[in-house]
Amino acid sequence: MKKQNDNPGEAEAAAKRHSLKPLMGLKPYVMRYRGVLAGAGVALVVSAVAMLSVPLAVRRMIDHGFAGTDHTLIGQYFVMLIAIGIVLALASSSRFYFVNWLGERVVSDLRTDVFAHLARLGPAFFERSHSGEMMSRLTADTTQIKAAAGTALSQLLRNTIMLVGALVMMLVTSWTLSLLVLVAIPAIVLPLMAYGKVVRKKSREAQDRLAGASAYAAENLSAVRTMQAFGHEGEVSRRYGVAVEEAFQAARQRLVARAGLTAVAIGLVTTSIVAVMWYGASSVVSGEISAGRLSQFVLYAVFAAGALAELAEVWGEMSQAAGATERLMELLAVAPEIRSPAKPVALPTPPRGQVAFENVSFHYFSRPDDAALDNVSFEIAAGETVALVGPSGAGKSTIFSLLLRFFDPISGVIRVDGVDIRQADVEEVRARMALVPQDVALFADTVAENIRYGTRGASLKDVEAAAVAAHADKFIRALPEGYATQLGERGVTLSGGQRQRIALARALLRESPILLLDEATSALDAESEQDVQKALEDVMVGRTTLVIAHRLATVKQADRIIVIEDGRIVEVGDHRSLSQAGGLYGRLAELQFGLEAAE
Repeated sequence: MKKQNDNPGEAEAAAKRHSLKPLMGLKPYVMRYRGVLAGAGVALVVSAVAMLSVPLAVRRMIDHGFAGTDHTLIGQYFVMLIAIGIVLALASSSRFYFVNWLGERVVSDLRTDVFAHLARLGPAFFERSHSGEMMSRLTADTTQIKAAAGTALSQLLRNTIMLVGALVMMLVTSWTLSLLVLVAIPAIVLPLMAYGKVVRKKSREAQDRLAGASAYAAENLSAVRTMQAFGHEGEVSRRYGVAVEEAFQAARQRLVARAGLTAVAIGLVTTSIVAVMWYGASSVVSGEISAGRLSQFVLYAVFAAGALAELAEVWGEMSQAAGATERLMELLAVAPEIRSPAKPVALPTPPRGQVAFENVSFHYFSRPDDAALDNVSFEIAAGETVALVGPSGAGKSTIFSLLLRFFDPISGVIRVDGVDIRQADVEEVRARMALVPQDVALFADTVAENIRYGTRGASLKDVEAAAVAAHADKFIRALPEGYATQLGERGVTLSGGQRQRIALARALLRESPILLLDEATSALDAESEQDVQKALEDVMVGRTTLVIAHRLATVKQADRIIVIEDGRIVEVGDHRSLSQAGGLYGRLAELQFGLEAAE
């Protein structure tokens, strides 16, 4: 016995794949350009009417022009056909321009909206999703939609008009012959609809496979140094080849399905036309209809058959676009987990830089049973320097993530300048902080733009001043084009210490009242570390500073040191008192400085 699907969500998803309803998600984008849409509609109708006028002229020419001896009459009919051809050419070219412009415009708007939406989804979303797959949706899926929003939609409407118009004119021409055609239509349409479901399913599978291959490639190319250092190029190439082959096989199955759909459509339509023409020819011989009327009917039948065949082709393209649209609409439907309230509470001005954690607990989505923070409470006064110390995985970086509101705590309250950050505007909260991360993110742009990142409108003079404060100016000026030097992707042309000093300059330029240093000197040599440490001491004056450090030498001068272990605060004090307390900090200090330094 076949097992029934007990998952209503899967059943609903399957039902969606069997329809073009996802394309309705494009309606708001199309309706933004009503003028262009109206122009395309007018051109569409005019071209269809011009085509439908041709059989009328042909019938009159056969029944009246060829039957008489007036050559002028024949000339008039041919002039009429030329005029119809000119109108058809102008209308078709206008339709082509309007619909393709609309397709390009819709895809551009859609890409912009999808990327803007992705940029607002927090780290929690990307913890569950693959950024490579998101990029595939942003590029491959939108390209698939371009054909639907432009050419395919135009062809769908045009051929629908042609089909309906041709059927109406066939009825007017000969209702007897039309009845034969109407009987044949269900025999044509029903198989096409059934076959269309197969095409839609195969299209979605092909798109998913392609997204998987793209994601795998993006992930490995972004870590090319690690890949080559471990001699993993062959294995990566092999696995990517397998992924691409799977994508090809899925695409091949889609092509087989579409080719079968086309073959079925053309075969059924051709058989129907031959049958109708055979009956019509018998009617002409018996004198029931004229040769001109039969020619008119046959032309309309050819128009209807051609429209029906093209509709089958377009239906396949629309089905592919429906699958791509569904994937993008699913992405746009993801609500950001971190967002500003409808009526945010304004943070006090001027900013003070006070920070408070009140009984904060948190766990990551991927580790629901493992508390990253457990009932953590502390207060940091304006201008105070506080170090967060503890073993790896203790929860130090989590405190930074919660403070920047990348995540919200499971329980408890986080305040900045006395305001619960969940009640404040997200951008306003983050504007009060400047982060120097351990894993520095640089971009394929100039040095100046990398320092200016996050501080729009900063002058070059301000950029240079920040670089001087971060002890980065000297090596920047030694680069081929100084501050205008283009950096490679992720700043691969710089050393680790250089990248970290640029990140520090970026944070200093921001001039935020709260400075977050996450192992800010971890990638520096001893000499550079001393220079940057001196710069930091100057910069920290008047700022609230939170420092995460494993190297305790960098936090000895902190006003307070908070020691964290397993997501809990286990000690609080200064370097001297904690070193002598015999707790976790004392053991860490003993390991790093030796017993004599610890005392």
